[in-house]
Amino acid sequence: MKSIKILLIAISMLLVNACSEDLMDDINKDRDNALTMSAQSELPDAILKTAVETTGSDIAWYATVFIEHSAGTWGQSNEADKRIGQESGSVMNNSWNQLYDLLMILDDIIKKTDPETGDDNNPYVRGIAQILTAYNLAVLTDMWGQVPWTEALKGAANLQPVFDKQSDIYPKIMSLLDEGIATMNTVTTFSATGDYIYGGTASTAKSKWIKAANALKARYSLRLSNVDNTAASKALAAIAAGAIASNADNFVFARYEATATGENPWFQFLNDRSHLSVSKTLYDQMVLRTDPRISAYFLQIEGAYNPAPNGIATQTQGGVYSTSAKTGNGRTAATPLMTYHELKFIEAEAKFRISDATWQTSLQQAIEANFQFHGLTAAAGTAYYNAEVLPRLTAGNEIKEILMQKWIAMYEFEAIEAYNDYRRVPSFLTLNNPFNNSVGFVWRFSYPTSEESSNSANIPDVNIYTDKIWWAGGSEK
Repeated sequence: MKSIKILLIAISMLLVNACSEDLMDDINKDRDNALTMSAQSELPDAILKTAVETTGSDIAWYATVFIEHSAGTWGQSNEADKRIGQESGSVMNNSWNQLYDLLMILDDIIKKTDPETGDDNNPYVRGIAQILTAYNLAVLTDMWGQVPWTEALKGAANLQPVFDKQSDIYPKIMSLLDEGIATMNTVTTFSATGDYIYGGTASTAKSKWIKAANALKARYSLRLSNVDNTAASKALAAIAAGAIASNADNFVFARYEATATGENPWFQFLNDRSHLSVSKTLYDQMVLRTDPRISAYFLQIEGAYNPAPNGIATQTQGGVYSTSAKTGNGRTAATPLMTYHELKFIEAEAKFRISDATWQTSLQQAIEANFQFHGLTAAAGTAYYNAEVLPRLTAGNEIKEILMQKWIAMYEFEAIEAYNDYRRVPSFLTLNNPFNNSVGFVWRFSYPTSEESSNSANIPDVNIYTDKIWWAGGSEK
């Protein structure tokens, strides 16, 4: 009897200890750092990273210097302007790693919401993730060319993924957009919580994501104009399928706050570091055309505009050269991922390439939309088109002027796409940085230090000054 009592006491103590340990485990959980979360909860981070890390910071800040929207007049931007150390893997190491981190998050969302194998039934969030994956993957391959994809995003399971050819990646980008559209078309009821792009108008959010995806299909179709004879027709087909139809549909991130941690990254970069000044190349082209956007684009220095000559400007952190009014007055300005004016420029070029006589109408609409985007009136855009653009649309000069107007329109915040256009059709613009001749134009970004240290056997051997990426006319080694 005594032994039975001892046994019961022991069992009771074990149960108490077990319950206590379970209770303590629950108490000790860090509820601010959950081990798992829903796809809907992951969405805000994916959108924010896309806007800030992919579109709104380092990649664009280098692109604006290379394309001579801006001149680098201090720090790393000045080194970029003078082609100092651009071959180093440290230059874009952070951007590369941020892109893959973001693609991992998006991949997790897509897996969780898979209708067959996932456990999170959320087609709205799944469709967004598919579209954002296409967008970020495109930026990745557009900047570097060949990149890991089919073997990427596996973590420790594969630390040395092969580099896929860009010619193989682009069909995957288009497929992701098609999948995103198809997924969105299945959505009936949904929550737009965490959708920081279109979620503010939940009743139209689904249709706007589909419009954005079709607009991106048009962008990426025309991107291949050097390697696909049907690129223009495909771009127009994507537009006809239902793309962005006005500035109200613009694919932009407009959730910045007037705080040190919530402000637009371009504003923060100018305010904290003052690395960039207005490029004389851009300013001179706008003066040549008596462009009324000059006052909307640039700030004066002591009552006058003083742009910086690319590559040879005096190093300064302000007070010498004009800086961007868009940025200086844009603490909460939106980050554009795809705009209506860009789409109309794409439409104008594509129509011209297939001899559609209405291409001039599309070009005029692009300019009018851009004037409105920058706070001017459509009527001012019409007057500018008639006085300055139309006379330049002479035989043989059409594509050059279409892309020149697009380059002017996409100043600064849309520098990535301006950089892509120049690499695709460099004949439309004369760049003035002397280091383009003595060192070379930067045709692609250097592969990062992180990849050199962990995956050097697979990195393609490329020269950033001589080897163009595939869609720009380069070979894939």
